[in-house]
Amino acid sequence: MLSRRLSRDTGLRTVHSLPFRARISAYPTRIVSPSQRRIVSNLPSSRTTILRTAPDFKTFFTTPPLTLTHLRQLSTTTSKNAPKTTPKALKYAYRFAAWFGSSVLFVSLGVIGFFVYDATTYVDHASNKSDLTISQLALNPRRGGPKNLPILEVFIDDEDDEDRKRQKDKPRLVILGGGWGGVALLKELNPEDWHVTVVSPTNYFLFTPMLPSATVGTLGLRSLVEPIRRIIHGVRGRFLRARAEDVDFSARLVEVSQVDCHGVEQRFYVPYDKLVVAVGSVTNAHGVKGLEHCHFLKDIRDAREIRNRIIRNLELACLPTTSDEDRKRLLSFVVSGGGPTGVEFAAELYDLLNEDLIQLFPRLLRNEISVHLIQSRDHILNTYDETLSTYAEERFARDQVEVLVNSRVSEVKEDSIVFTQKQKDGTVITKELPMGFCLWSTGVSQADLCKTLSGKLGKAQNNRHALETDTHLRLNGTPLGDVYAIGDCATVQNNVADHIISFLRSIAWKHGVTDPEKLSLHFSDWRNVAEQVKKRFPQAVGHLKRLDKLFEEYDRDQSGTLDFGELRELLKTIDSKLTSLPATAQRAHQQGSYLAHKFNKLARAAPGLRANEISDGDVDAAVYKAFEYKHLGSLAYIGNSAVFDLGNDGWRFAGGLWAVYAWRSIYFAQSVSFRTRVLMAMDWGKRALFGRDLMSY
Repeated sequence: MLSRRLSRDTGLRTVHSLPFRARISAYPTRIVSPSQRRIVSNLPSSRTTILRTAPDFKTFFTTPPLTLTHLRQLSTTTSKNAPKTTPKALKYAYRFAAWFGSSVLFVSLGVIGFFVYDATTYVDHASNKSDLTISQLALNPRRGGPKNLPILEVFIDDEDDEDRKRQKDKPRLVILGGGWGGVALLKELNPEDWHVTVVSPTNYFLFTPMLPSATVGTLGLRSLVEPIRRIIHGVRGRFLRARAEDVDFSARLVEVSQVDCHGVEQRFYVPYDKLVVAVGSVTNAHGVKGLEHCHFLKDIRDAREIRNRIIRNLELACLPTTSDEDRKRLLSFVVSGGGPTGVEFAAELYDLLNEDLIQLFPRLLRNEISVHLIQSRDHILNTYDETLSTYAEERFARDQVEVLVNSRVSEVKEDSIVFTQKQKDGTVITKELPMGFCLWSTGVSQADLCKTLSGKLGKAQNNRHALETDTHLRLNGTPLGDVYAIGDCATVQNNVADHIISFLRSIAWKHGVTDPEKLSLHFSDWRNVAEQVKKRFPQAVGHLKRLDKLFEEYDRDQSGTLDFGELRELLKTIDSKLTSLPATAQRAHQQGSYLAHKFNKLARAAPGLRANEISDGDVDAAVYKAFEYKHLGSLAYIGNSAVFDLGNDGWRFAGGLWAVYAWRSIYFAQSVSFRTRVLMAMDWGKRALFGRDLMSY
């Protein structure tokens, strides 16, 4: 009866033919009409619950029957009582308003916080003046030394605060130069252990890897420099803006000079207990005539002069009185030297001409401009992997930068450059190229101080290009442990074969042999010698991996031993494979960090050494390991692209803008301070928004 009634009133399919349990489970879901199914879906939750979850037969069949009219009424009631849904567009509008309001609030709080902080940096009243205690020796230093000059034993700020009072009696560490090596040493040195003095003719540290970017206005000049006094403040050191002229190693005095307020040169001595020579290098002239017509790129002043010269040439080329011949000459830019500095400058110059010049100068200039890169080797970037050098050359060829390989400059004239070029058939021809600008970037040479020290040390210094040090970075020929040399001004001497006697003397004594040259080494003895070589010359580790093969190869007479001649030949072969360390910022930074860690350890070991009355001998080797250079890779920017030669593991690649951002990120992270990082980021942003800085001043 019930099933027939439901079928008649609601149009539902009868279920009386199903078993009882199936009838109960099927009844609530047997809506056959789509319109009825939509109506049931809008039923109140209480009604639906009764239909679907009736616990027993009685409850199920005592529920009032549902007719189509009831369903429609319930649907209408449900639609009236149901909460109204918010349109999606309105939801997004609410979310955007919330996000925008939060952002405005956050930025407003940041701006308010900045102005509050900025207000605290101003001082509206004079600082309290008080009586100062200054030693008479600071105001009137005693005279002495070989030239009877004033000796700066006491500084005028030694009594300024308690920290400086404690430091004035510490061992004196004098650093000559404020470049990569000196700054790396300062940043990792323990300030409690040393009385630090930095002597440099410039009062700032220059971030040299990005210097080519400053020549064309991509980066501002101030974004690449950091005041030395700000850096040295971390170790509570002293700074003297002066130039080191000479060193008296026996008296431990550094002779420095500076021009006083009257224009008169004054000289005085700075005493030291440990001296670090980090004066850098100068550009190598290679004996070429006419370099006074060239520009160099070693300092921030050079970058300013180059920018002014480039802009001057562009402005002169726009004048109506400039002839076609002069215009082509003014717009001919020549770079001599295909190393990283020369290549990056050529790339930055091309970016300037291609991105900013074409918008702000007449189009005629863009057609007349030419960039030439002269390289003496058969590839540019010759210290990089050959595939990267080829990629850079192809990139320059596409950008219409002329690369002249196998070319050597013989003379630089005021308006042209003369060079010889070796052809593929071996013939050499001479060419002359008109130029309006020439950058000379062809290697480094010794600074004046290094030449003076090298001449004074005589036979202990055999390198014409840099000061020679041992593997502990101690300057050869000076008292052991007193003077160190790092950075471009120095090179580590890898003379393994020359130290063979000292290696063999202890072994000869064990074998009862008085003359080490008569000693024959078995494989176990050779292994001990190899371990000593690795310890004293860490750069030789890579050439001493298979000791058994080396032993077999140089045992010429197949006697099962190595005599003195065979061993000397083996070690000389290793010497020939040990190349000089590159004159890069990376090497100088590693050497500065190495010395900082060594000095920190020497300071901690000093009380024990004094207690045991140990003042002579190889204290450095006893306290700390020898220096080991780890090549972390080389980078180069080549015009909206970059190349990466990362270490000796074969990871080398090049790319477009993504590589440029990676190149920027690496140098951004290596910048010396948070201040310079902020300025660099702002300069890159200004270049993107407003273009490069084309002002000359």
